[in-house]
Amino acid sequence: MFVLWLAGVAMRMTILAMAPVIPQVHGELHMSETQVGLLIGLPLALFAIAAVPGSLLIARIGSSLAVILGMVIAAPAGGARAAAVDVATLYAASIATGFGVAIMQPAMPTLVQAWLPRHIAFGTIAYSSGMLMGAMFATVFTIPVVLPLVGGSWRRDLVAWAVPALLIAPAFFVLSPKDPHPTLPRLRGREGRGQVTNAAIGGLWWPDWKSPLVWLLGVALGSNNAAYFSTNAFLGDFLTSHGKPELLGPALAWLNGAQIVTPIILLTMANRMQRQAWPFLIFGPILLVSFLGLMFIPSTLWLIVCSASIGVTTAITLIATLALPPLLSTPADVSRTAAGMFTISYTIAIIIPTISGALWDATGVPWTAFAPLCVCAVVLTVLGTVVARYKPAFEKGIIRQ
Repeated sequence: MFVLWLAGVAMRMTILAMAPVIPQVHGELHMSETQVGLLIGLPLALFAIAAVPGSLLIARIGSSLAVILGMVIAAPAGGARAAAVDVATLYAASIATGFGVAIMQPAMPTLVQAWLPRHIAFGTIAYSSGMLMGAMFATVFTIPVVLPLVGGSWRRDLVAWAVPALLIAPAFFVLSPKDPHPTLPRLRGREGRGQVTNAAIGGLWWPDWKSPLVWLLGVALGSNNAAYFSTNAFLGDFLTSHGKPELLGPALAWLNGAQIVTPIILLTMANRMQRQAWPFLIFGPILLVSFLGLMFIPSTLWLIVCSASIGVTTAITLIATLALPPLLSTPADVSRTAAGMFTISYTIAIIIPTISGALWDATGVPWTAFAPLCVCAVVLTVLGTVVARYKPAFEKGIIRQ
């Protein structure tokens, strides 16, 4: 669980290091709000584009090596954003960062099923809590701690966050379980030829795009990701537009810091979370109310409360969604189901921030950037509830023998 947690930290720390310094980058590189939305959307675009190649990579070299390769790409590329001289070079480094993370993501559900086959909920909580902590570290500590240490430079700040992200790679390599089930038989049949269930080496990798499960998971997760990443992207400029730029640090701290309590709570009810609709039925509507409050009640206290609420609700629904691929798929299909889910979800997460930024630019009204996120909250509630009740493969009798 600790190794899974480390991988989760590496998947988010370099990506979210950009959020606290966006106002500085915005000013120095003369970016529009649409360009800010695209800056957040580009790494997510790579999450979508590279998810299926990531599944192929897992089938060729195994999940653990794929995760390590993703780390050694994402961390240096995240630090390379510090060398950007204009918007184009900033985008290029962001694309490379997203590519590294995209390789890692389909491997995580596969590792959970291989390392903790009887405790999938605990394994999912482990790596997803690492993702939440990685996001929290970068967003909570940048303004009060790291920026003062690096002389207030956003460029040195990005380099500073890339260093620990890169150091996680050798730690992951040393501590990872080595072939925990070496005697597992290979799957039989034409489709299963050469597959090893614990790492999916040699297995199927192309997502089944005709599967309703892939689309339900993808759109539900996409609604969650769009809500979370878009809030991180626009919160700074939104607060500045209300004359409260000093709230950026506390608001980001509550948005991302409040998430760290959710894995602790969910660990006590992990078994009651598996394939249950209540996380979506309860926290989806709360997410919608939080966005409405952020948009129309601009008091200091309410801005902080809504930021914290968005963090908690997106964290709980994220964990609930990420637990579903290994629960609903056969072992050989986990990585390709996850790849399809990530491709769809991050395609949505690219489109939504760009639309949000374009709405702000077109209307000149800051709260319009959050209107698409209200739609995301509704979609997350409905589709999350549906997919949580979806019949898994083994109940349909389609596990290959």
